[in-house]
Amino acid sequence: MSRSVVLRSLRTIVPDTVLAQPEIRDIFAAQPDVGRLGQRIIGASFNGSGIDTRHTVIEELSPTAHVDEAVFYDRGAGLLRSPGTKVRNDLYTSEASRLFVDVARRALDADPDLNASDVTHVVTVSCTGFHAPGPDYEIVRALGLSDAVQRYHLGFMGCYAAMPALRAASQFCTADPDAVVLVVSVELCTLHLRSSEDPDLIVANSLFADGAAACIVTARDVPTPVPSVRLDGFHTAIAAEGEKDMAWTIGDNGFEMILSTAVPQIIGETIIGAIRPLYAREGELAAAFDEGRVGERVEHWAIHPGGRSILDRIQERLHLTDAHMRPARETLRENGNMSSATILFVIKRILDDGAAVGSRVAAMAFGPGLTAESALMTVVAGVE
Repeated sequence: MSRSVVLRSLRTIVPDTVLAQPEIRDIFAAQPDVGRLGQRIIGASFNGSGIDTRHTVIEELSPTAHVDEAVFYDRGAGLLRSPGTKVRNDLYTSEASRLFVDVARRALDADPDLNASDVTHVVTVSCTGFHAPGPDYEIVRALGLSDAVQRYHLGFMGCYAAMPALRAASQFCTADPDAVVLVVSVELCTLHLRSSEDPDLIVANSLFADGAAACIVTARDVPTPVPSVRLDGFHTAIAAEGEKDMAWTIGDNGFEMILSTAVPQIIGETIIGAIRPLYAREGELAAAFDEGRVGERVEHWAIHPGGRSILDRIQERLHLTDAHMRPARETLRENGNMSSATILFVIKRILDDGAAVGSRVAAMAFGPGLTAESALMTVVAGVE
């Protein structure tokens, strides 16, 4: 009999510098290359984002920062700078490396039964920078893991990438019941924000933020229950009509995000077909899904908060309650869209809020492609 694969010891962190949404809105609206129409779009995007605060590794954006030479923001002149991709990626290399190691260490320290010597695999996730040796290597060296640990990096996949990372971890544990997989996601999206009048870039400027998350995935029979979920199943779907509406490319002045205002509508039109195969495997749950009452059978919804409009459309199409949407909306309100790390923040919030053992969790995330990743989970240990 095969053992259940469980996600446990989930930890999250954010950088110290806080971006208050009204303050950062006014900075973008005050740039000299932004006209009246751009200012109106900025106001509408930031005010309607559902975000109160975000976090960034760019200390210059802090109202109390003192810098000798402005690189990203000249507070005295009120001007956003536009450093080249190398400057942005150099900051990614230093700051992301620190966060990868820190959050991975916290996940290991939080587990009462597993430690560094138990880890057999490391899976890292990021789309906001590149360097080699990469974060998988740095985690192994900094945490004293075995040199023989199998390392994998999922790069440049976008906001949904933590889901295939969890699926790969689950597959490793199914193949080897003694495997212990450390999954770590770090995204520094704010490194690539820039002044613009382009509506798609304005939407990106109003949403994206920095954050890090890590967890342990294993099928080992460990004695101490900690807040955790069993990974029951995964499904991937593509809404090809959205291929050009959600994309991520590399430019001379940073990575260029495209998050079209059409994305919520596309997700609303395709979400039923995109996730139905996951529920079709589960008998009575499939019937509830087809009848539009899946929210009556699945208590918790871990939805990647790509933006408030996306959450609104999903809630409408799946007939979910405000309580179902609260973990995603609160994560968005407090932290913004942290790309791939965000879904792990939402799952942690569900566990921290005292999800009952045996309750189901539906997870979904969206990214370039337009790709929709979904999963079903079951709470197997909660907050005592």
